[in-house]
Amino acid sequence: MVRINISEEIKNLWPDFHGAAIFAKVKNTPHNKELWDEINILSEEYKANHEIEDIKKNPAIAATREAYKKFGKDPNRYRPSAEALCRRILRDLPLYQIDTLVDLINLVSIKTGYSIGGFDADKIQGNSLTLGIGKENEPYEGIGKGILNIEGLPVYRDSLGGIGTPTSDHERTKLSEETTNFLALINGYSGTNGLKEAAEYMQALLKKYTGSEDDKIVYY
Repeated sequence: MVRINISEEIKNLWPDFHGAAIFAKVKNTPHNKELWDEINILSEEYKANHEIEDIKKNPAIAATREAYKKFGKDPNRYRPSAEALCRRILRDLPLYQIDTLVDLINLVSIKTGYSIGGFDADKIQGNSLTLGIGKENEPYEGIGKGILNIEGLPVYRDSLGGIGTPTSDHERTKLSEETTNFLALINGYSGTNGLKEAAEYMQALLKKYTGSEDDKIVYY
């Protein structure tokens, strides 16, 4: 099991950070209709009860945006993924359908406001990840985004380099239909309030839609 570390720079600049790592053995599928029924119902409810200006009031989104500013990144140019998903819903843009694992992560993000990293654990190099802050000209290929400037973004690194930011995960460790060893990282820049509930919600969805086994939540 991969160990998760928080760097001193994160501890010093954002001491309220807390995270949850979810490890599970899963069976991924290209599409799950029942899951998408849940996503569509939640999207309609969200649309009916929110305006664009409400998105930033979500505690998890607001805290992630403030952390970006503290670390030196403009959250209006590099939006956290949960914020980007909610904005798509309110702009009447269709949500991307990728595969069951990615779609499930997006459901949790929309419901909770947490930006969540999802990784194929077998593609992670070494036995640990460390959360730090992106450096100038640090190489990083975001999924579907090409080369991403991660200077000032919080970033998880394995022994080869960055694999995950709240804006986009890296192509190198992305989930696929062949993924069986799953790792999700829920980024709690708003502290512990709501983190346990979000992690247990994802754990329940994994059991329901991927038949997950040996699943475990580790808080850090």
